This record gives sequence, C-alpha cells and structure tokens, in this order.
Amino acid sequence: MAETIGWELYRTLLAVLQEGSLSGAARALGITQPTAGRHIETLESALNVSLFTRSQLGLMPTDVALALQPHAEAIQSTAASLERAASGHADGERVQGTVRVSASEVVGVEWLPPIIAALREQYPRLVIELVLSNRVHDLLRREADIAVRMVRPRQTQLVARRIGNIELGLHARRDYLQKHGTPRNLAALAEHSIIGYDQPTAFVREASKSFPGWTRALFSIRADSDLAHLALIRAGAGIGICQVPLAKRDSLVRILPKACALSLETWVTMHEDLRASPRCRAVFDALADGLQTVLSSRAPSVSVRESSF
Repeated sequence: MAETIGWELYRTLLAVLQEGSLSGAARALGITQPTAGRHIETLESALNVSLFTRSQLGLMPTDVALALQPHAEAIQSTAASLERAASGHADGERVQGTVRVSASEVVGVEWLPPIIAALREQYPRLVIELVLSNRVHDLLRREADIAVRMVRPRQTQLVARRIGNIELGLHARRDYLQKHGTPRNLAALAEHSIIGYDQPTAFVREASKSFPGWTRALFSIRADSDLAHLALIRAGAGIGICQVPLAKRDSLVRILPKACALSLETWVTMHEDLRASPRCRAVFDALADGLQTVLSSRAPSVSVRESSF
C-alpha cells in the first residue's frame, strides 16, 4: 500500500507539521485548505493510522506523525536534489537564471553589494536573490543555493570554501571616546553607553563567552539587529561589537582588544549538485574571491589596549 502513496501526500503532512495547521500548510504549498485536508485523510486511510488530533491549540501530531517527519524530510530533500540536478544543466554553459544567496545582515549589506554589482556587470542575465538573516538556511532543502556562513559546514553533501576568519571586537567612534573617556578595563564599561542585544539567541549566548560581562543589564541601548548596532556605533552613540575589518574601514577605535575578541570562521558553501550549474558556479567563485579580497586587506586601525584590573 505504501508504495502507491504519492509524494504530495507526504509533502502536505510535512507542511502541516511545520506550519501547525491545515490553513498554514495550504498557504505554504499554494493549495486550498480542503485539498490539504483531503491529503491528510487519504494518507491516514492508506497507512491505517491517525496522524493528528484536534485540540484548543489546533492540530496536534500523534506519535506516528512525528515518527514519519524525518522520513518526509528526507523525501523532500531528495526531491530538491532532483530539481537541482536538472536545473544545473538547463542553461547549458550560459550564466543566466536565478541564484539565491543567503548571508548574515552585516555581510549582506556591508560586503556583498559590490561583489554582486560586478557579477551583474559581467553576467547581465543573472538574477540574484539576496536573503539576509542570521539564521543558518538549510541548503539541503534549497532554502538557498549558496550561503555565506560564519560556521563550518557539517553536511557531507555541501561544497565549501574557507574564506578566513572575521574578528569581532569592541569599538567606538573617536569623538565619543574623546568626550566620555576610554575604558581601560572591563569594569569601566559600566560607566559608558553600551550597545547590545535585547533578546539573547543561541549565537549571542555563545559569543558572549568571548566578551566577559556582556549581559543585557549592561546595555544602555538594546536592539536585536546587527545592522542597528553598527549604525549606532557609527553615529557615536556608544561602544558596541563590530567586525574588525569594518571598523578599520570606518576608522573606528578598538577598545580592550585582548580582553574582548571573537573570531568567526567564514565559509562560502553550496550543495554539491549545483557544481554543474554555470550560474551557481559563477556566483560561488565571485563570492569566495571577493570576500577573500576583503579579509586580506590591511587597512590601518587604532587600538586602545586594556590595563590590568
């Protein structure tokens, strides 16, 4: 019986599990809610199991549905792989078509625009979709074709090129320090306007280990956008965490470099199935080469070293 079940039924099951409702699954899949309901009923009948129960909170998955989820995700990954394999050969040797690129907010705004501009000059039939988020997009599910990541890729199906390390440190504008003084140790940060997060994420909690005392209570200005932090530092609003190459470019002053530093390993990565795609290969190489040029630059910077407590 299971051999006759179409993939669209498992796709709907997965969508309901991910969205939490038939209406949400229907919107995600571009089908009607009654169609989504029929798919679930057909699958339950074919498997002779109950997949969901109704409650005040909506549809609640049964243990059977949760057990099927990783298998449905595997089918989805295989289907996406088939699409990639086909699209990789669709354009012949011409660099044209759409490439979806995922990057963090700061990398996507501060480093990628000139690289993408040069790409479009060279390949005018190339379309770039730039997705800016600090979330790691799943390349196996084709949430993006290519990603610039600050963590080492672990999946064996991914092709990756290591770009180097981007260092983070505390920085401020020179006139802010001239007006308010330069902190000479970690304890002195409490006397300053400190720019930091509002709601901690897993990355923030991990990164805070490299910045002793970097807790929400310390911050005079709070925001959960890295771009907002950067804009506030540039405006002279206070002291915050910034990428060292960006700070060098903007002539920001680094503070307590020995006590507060974090190095992020940077990679450009894509699914191995896309290596045969001329458009993806062109974008991958351009991003890797362009970012390596950025990280290899040696712009002058000013550092203020800490004294002991």
